[in-house]
Amino acid sequence: MYQVPNYTKTVSMRLSEVLADIGIDERMTLKRRRTWLLRESLRNINDQLLDENSMLTYFFGSQSEGTTTIGIKSDIDQLVYDKTYTVIQDWSDWIPGVPNLLMIQDNSVSPGYCLLQRLRDDVPLSTDGDSNQFFFKDRTGKLFLKNSVVYFFNRDSEIHGPAGLLQGQPGYKDIDKPPTKENTPLFSNKNE
Repeated sequence: MYQVPNYTKTVSMRLSEVLADIGIDERMTLKRRRTWLLRESLRNINDQLLDENSMLTYFFGSQSEGTTTIGIKSDIDQLVYDKTYTVIQDWSDWIPGVPNLLMIQDNSVSPGYCLLQRLRDDVPLSTDGDSNQFFFKDRTGKLFLKNSVVYFFNRDSEIHGPAGLLQGQPGYKDIDKPPTKENTPLFSNKNE
């Protein structure tokens, strides 16, 4: 059986002491996690009260994980999910009458990412719609959401892959922010 070398335990203990000295211990990490879960809940409740309850916001990354420290100036990562659209992982989860996007994760996609394939609203099949500012067709004719769609929702942001980076706003931390519902909708309800 594998034995951990004695120096590994010593290094681990020393590292824990240093992290505790700069404010990263189990108690503080749990406190930061609870704080960000509370912020997330308050944000979503606020949206519901303002009749914007089709959106859900999730915070993630080092801030919400409680693994950042003072002085690092870590950004705030958030994901905004528009509940108008159904994102499914399996064809059996397809829902009629609403826009469905099928998650595709294969060897062509980097780890931690996926492609979102547009499906028809009337039957569980790929749509044969046209490419436009929001969608592109692959070589097989399938329609996928572009990762640059964030630009159409927040023109003040700098595009960073599938996210927009808002930097340098006085009084705020830098934010990696996905699209908001303020501009053009991605889909129409008509079948393509």
